[in-house]
Amino acid sequence: MTRTHTTVFVLVAIVALVLGLTVNKVLNSKSQGDPAALLDAGIVLLPQNRSLPALSLIDQDGKEVAVDQLKGDWTLLFFGYTFCPDICPATLAQLRQLQTQLPEETRARLNVVMVSVDPHRDTPEQLSKYLGFFNAGFKGLTGEEETLQKFANSVSIPYIPADTSKENYTVDHSGNLVIIGPDGTQRGFIRAPINNTKLAAQLPGLVSGS
Repeated sequence: MTRTHTTVFVLVAIVALVLGLTVNKVLNSKSQGDPAALLDAGIVLLPQNRSLPALSLIDQDGKEVAVDQLKGDWTLLFFGYTFCPDICPATLAQLRQLQTQLPEETRARLNVVMVSVDPHRDTPEQLSKYLGFFNAGFKGLTGEEETLQKFANSVSIPYIPADTSKENYTVDHSGNLVIIGPDGTQRGFIRAPINNTKLAAQLPGLVSGS
């Protein structure tokens, strides 16, 4: 093979690789569903998957959980707290209802995890008791304030820590949900307020597209 032939061969290989990656990206985006329909359902996908930080939190059973190891299934993260008077119980009730509207195979691959923004009151025991009221298999995570803030900021769901010296204090936080893929990376968000009917139509395609 001459030098010219070698050069041509290499260039053809590079072009084929680029085309292959492009086609793969297009196919993957199509497998996630219609972008317009996803947006209409409040599902905003990131241009690139975002890795989670290497942080450890405690679940509702008192076990340590590495947040960058949330893998295997899809996960919806909701940052809230058990003493929340309105948005948290309403959102969790909606997510419980959403489970009943999803196909069984989608429901089996989709976890709901509430991450506390109130570690002062949200002990593992408190999380377990609170989430048990919903009887929906929801999981909870809590930990040190600094760690929780780092986690929230890393997935673009910042919150304002409360003044715990005040009685019956509340915590300002977002109602958006974070979408974590089975590879443990952040895929996007679900904007609040959530619409169960539209989510039930779009989530099966997103989950099966992984």
